[in-house]
Amino acid sequence: MPGENLSRDEARERAALLSVDGYDVSLDVRSAVGESQDEPRTFRSVTTIRFRCNEPGATTFADLIAPRVTAVTLNGKDLDPGEVFDGTRIALEDLAAENELVVDARCAYSRTGEGLHRFVDPEDGEVYLYTQYEPADSRRVFANFEQPDLKAPFRFEVRAPEGWTVWSNGAGGLADGVWRFAETKPISTYITCVVAGPYHYVTDSYSRALPDGSTLEIPLGAMCRKGLAPHFDADDVFLVTKQGLDFFHDHFDYPYPFGKYDQAFVPEYNLGAMENPGLVTFREEYIFRGKVTQASYEARANVILHEMAHMWFGDLVTMVWWDDLWLKESFADFMGTFANVGATRFKNAWTTFANRRKAWAYRADQLPSTHPITADIRDLQDAKLNFDGITYAKGASVLKQLVAYVGQDAFLEGARRYFKRNAYGNTRLGDLLSVLAETSGRDMGAWAGKWLQTAGVNSLTPQVLLDADGRVAELAVLQEAAESHPELRPHRVAIGLYRTEDGELVRYARAEADVDGPRTVITELAGADAPELVLVNDDDLTYCKIRFDETSLATLRDRLGSLTDPLARALCWSALWNLTRDALLPARDFVALVLRFASRESDIGVLQMLQAWADSALVHYVAPEGREAAGQELAEGALRELRQAAPGSEHQLAWARFFASTATDGADLRLLQDLLSGAAVIDGLDVDQELRWAFLEPLAAHGLADEAVLAAELARDDTASGKRHQVRCLAARPSAAVKAQAWAQVVESQALSNALVEATIAGFAQASQRELLAPYASKYFEVIAGIWEDRSIQIGMDVVRGLYPSFQDRPETLAATDAWLTAHADAPPALRRLVLEARDDLARTLRGQECDARATEAAAS
Repeated sequence: MPGENLSRDEARERAALLSVDGYDVSLDVRSAVGESQDEPRTFRSVTTIRFRCNEPGATTFADLIAPRVTAVTLNGKDLDPGEVFDGTRIALEDLAAENELVVDARCAYSRTGEGLHRFVDPEDGEVYLYTQYEPADSRRVFANFEQPDLKAPFRFEVRAPEGWTVWSNGAGGLADGVWRFAETKPISTYITCVVAGPYHYVTDSYSRALPDGSTLEIPLGAMCRKGLAPHFDADDVFLVTKQGLDFFHDHFDYPYPFGKYDQAFVPEYNLGAMENPGLVTFREEYIFRGKVTQASYEARANVILHEMAHMWFGDLVTMVWWDDLWLKESFADFMGTFANVGATRFKNAWTTFANRRKAWAYRADQLPSTHPITADIRDLQDAKLNFDGITYAKGASVLKQLVAYVGQDAFLEGARRYFKRNAYGNTRLGDLLSVLAETSGRDMGAWAGKWLQTAGVNSLTPQVLLDADGRVAELAVLQEAAESHPELRPHRVAIGLYRTEDGELVRYARAEADVDGPRTVITELAGADAPELVLVNDDDLTYCKIRFDETSLATLRDRLGSLTDPLARALCWSALWNLTRDALLPARDFVALVLRFASRESDIGVLQMLQAWADSALVHYVAPEGREAAGQELAEGALRELRQAAPGSEHQLAWARFFASTATDGADLRLLQDLLSGAAVIDGLDVDQELRWAFLEPLAAHGLADEAVLAAELARDDTASGKRHQVRCLAARPSAAVKAQAWAQVVESQALSNALVEATIAGFAQASQRELLAPYASKYFEVIAGIWEDRSIQIGMDVVRGLYPSFQDRPETLAATDAWLTAHADAPPALRRLVLEARDDLARTLRGQECDARATEAAAS
């Protein structure tokens, strides 16, 4: 990625110098179809930028990543592209007070999901295009000033192959062979968008009476590849969209400002979705080809609402620089769940948030790369890596704590003032804090200093002292922090006391309190009956790791399944998983708890999370000598639950998928084969195409589905999705030659698209093939520096993360990692961060295995 970076200091200097009045961008993508003589295949991009300079005579640069530039004209003067363009920047000298720059370039279609991505559907040969830019890839499509605080209106026009439809941020239409689009409001470069191709397109509309008596009309559209049209439940997408628009208009008091609202589900997408105003893009996996659980529909609704919240938080009001990325992502993550609960059928979405989103945050906040929510982003590579669990899930968790701290009404009134004061502008942390201080009367500076500007997660542990009558004499909450991040924070928490009544574990007392400092006494609970379980973050108001006293932990070991409240149960499971990851609870104990109590879990999203955690415990934290026995117990338990689940239920489907992921012995694998062939039937279980691929991967990994079997399955499912599944299964086969081929395809070649790189890596790295993968540990450290230098940042991240030898879980791998870090002290910080994170995960794995081994030894003695 040489020459493609942009530093914060460079952006700050350019923003002080320039103001951008508008862009006219003309793209000719007729080259997307047919044969191409270019390598890489290119399209024509002509950009006109009108901008002002505060210091006439000054020098600056425009951004463009393109194979070649045909012409550059500045204020009517032709510049020599060979002199002013270096492959990533166009030098601009002797600027006038008012300027016009015209750049005519040949830009490259992307196969990595960055820039203008070109996808050829293997099912019918159709070509589909879409753009994806965040944080800084619009410069791969048109010349610009690629930073979020140089906002401007955009006008796009596109020449496309005959029969195609083209969409952009504004409304548009076809005339004289050219698609022309309405000028946008002032927006940042990274949220401009073009989607083009023979997409299947469905329309609807939304209307709302506004307080001034006018009516807001929003045309709605949703699109996907033609091959996915039979599976596209656009009605549900539109339902959630309308519910979200109602909700945000009710709470934000600022009409949706971007005209239409299209939503495009696109292939080979690197992200979950992107908040381009008027044209939101999503990964097409949110269109479900087979049966899925309600957790999948809830997740899709959450993403739809997350991106919609961005229309206000991020698009209307945008951060100055990526340091304040949280100003949009934390808010959107919080608002996605807030709206899901408040507007849609997914009333338990806060349980999912507590169980799934926070797990992402807790992991990220304990890595050596953890950072404050308001991060120090030096450049674009830093920015790319900070789309992480801190910026999203921890930030959203802290906002949930903020709502508890200032009150929901004050929080929402602050948001309303923030939009009105900063519409179409750029903001920093202080701009938000000032309006929240106004509406709440709270000292937001002190709160932000503790929560937004420090890193790390606190642990809260109950301490219960009983009197002679067995009542609570004193209940205190102990707060701890890691040595590396010793900050203790103010927490607004609820403390719940639970006991058994009629065979169920129920809450009988609750108190809300402000916990601050190392020890806080909860006076309201003095005199209460002795609890069997104390839950120190009941109702999940704050962001912390929950710990238990000995009595509470013993209660959970014995009666976790009797806990009736689904959110409380999810919080306890999350706490137990954190104990396992922290090597405080033996992994086999966690697996045993899942085997004993998961069958009683009513919330399907929590159940699927438990299954994923149990699998992770087995793969990473169970001591090697106990892994086979624990794996067999897990597979037996999964099969038992599969057979006992209600026929046709989503719980049955979840257990079927989990059973496939745990199957290793001959009988279990034969059952998968028989379910595929129809020789075995489980009442109510529909083995649809997606479930067939889920069964085939473990069969391939254990040598029971060869190339011919997988080719036959691809013939049965000759689609883009089928191709990705086949590639993953091919790479999963237990053969040295197969692994060598997969390694070469990812490391030594750039022929695969981003989606097939991802699939190949997923198949290559099989936990059951540790010995087969051992030779690639040393090779990994030999190649990653070159990969980072030669590939795009997205592919670089995928390879560095995905091929790290995490299954070589022994001290020698830690030593090899340390040796690489020592020898590459000057490597790009973003690359070092990825390696440091992988090292930390491996060190945590080894500590977990030691904990598990000690517990086994103690039990045997």
